[in-house]
Amino acid sequence: MALATRLGAAAAAAPLIRTTSLFAQAPAANSWGKDALTRLSTRPPDYETPVALLDSFITPVDRFYVRSHLPVPTSLDGQAWKLTVDGDLATPLSLSVTDLRALPAVTVTVTLECAGNGRAFFNPAVAGIQWKKGAVGTARWTGARLADILKKAGARSSARFVHMQGADKPLGTMPAFVRQVPMDKAMHPDTVIAYEMNGQPIPPVHGFPLRAIVPGWEGAYAMKWLTTLHVSETPTDSFWVATGYRYPVKQVAPGAAVDAKDTAPLTGLVVKSLITTPLEGATFGPGKIPVAGFAWAGETEIASVDISTDSGATWKPARLVGELQPYTWRRFEYTFEATRSESHLILSRATDVKGAVQPAVSHWNPSGYLWNQYDSVRVEVK
Repeated sequence: MALATRLGAAAAAAPLIRTTSLFAQAPAANSWGKDALTRLSTRPPDYETPVALLDSFITPVDRFYVRSHLPVPTSLDGQAWKLTVDGDLATPLSLSVTDLRALPAVTVTVTLECAGNGRAFFNPAVAGIQWKKGAVGTARWTGARLADILKKAGARSSARFVHMQGADKPLGTMPAFVRQVPMDKAMHPDTVIAYEMNGQPIPPVHGFPLRAIVPGWEGAYAMKWLTTLHVSETPTDSFWVATGYRYPVKQVAPGAAVDAKDTAPLTGLVVKSLITTPLEGATFGPGKIPVAGFAWAGETEIASVDISTDSGATWKPARLVGELQPYTWRRFEYTFEATRSESHLILSRATDVKGAVQPAVSHWNPSGYLWNQYDSVRVEVK
């Protein structure tokens, strides 16, 4: 049973363009408790977190960015909710939230980042939501292991993928939002079907009552309002897998067209850092100036962060602080002495434990994914 069918090229392109008139009657940001965030789209809701609010290891729910491909479902009854598990199984299941809570619970702390975070900085520009720096946040997710659900259903050895679909419904010709996880990642003990976010039931805009959490992979795998897990020997032909969320397998020239055969599905995140203090345009007197922020690399841990206060001419190591946890960002801190009045371009450059280094220039791609060049903040000393 396929969860969605591939649409024609014209229909498939539709979700990449969003017009103000289409969403004019949608709820305001504060309807979701997101009034402190930057609204990029209202229906579906897409809200970016200002960098100034990304100042804690765990991102509070009201500060956590929102990425939606389709409008929030109008009916979210947690008591009546059913998760259908079907396909290449010995025993298809229909599970309530209570059933899932009866399974062994696990909590994973995950830095979740939209693949398009930073899209606004690509040149030439690309279509899509123009995220800057704030489509990222870290939360604690509690739920049942996807592996336990698949074992309970008796997933067959021939199964290679788990297709996921939620209760959100397409508008007009938009394709249904379907994602898939390969079986090895689905069976990983840290992949969960979550029912809590930061110790509370997941809020409606973040996927109540059930959300898939696939640690270390880009945020579109974190399927919200989850209703269906379809276990299959074959990949889904969903637009969002066959056409969307794909990345060139080799570097391409900015503005170049990329043939579909030269792309592969996005999975993990890339090494990246974000300066959260000082903020862009801050002014200081001569003296010590603190620099701090977070660095992350998806499934890979951060090994070091270097800071430049002279536009990249020289680099000095920052101090990594806090507990080292898989799938999460790591805080870095640095202090430099400003002795005279001048402008400073502060840069941050992260390196992960596999040796991948944050680049000076991000690789351009036609979907605007995985922006990760040095972060930069300019400050003035007067």
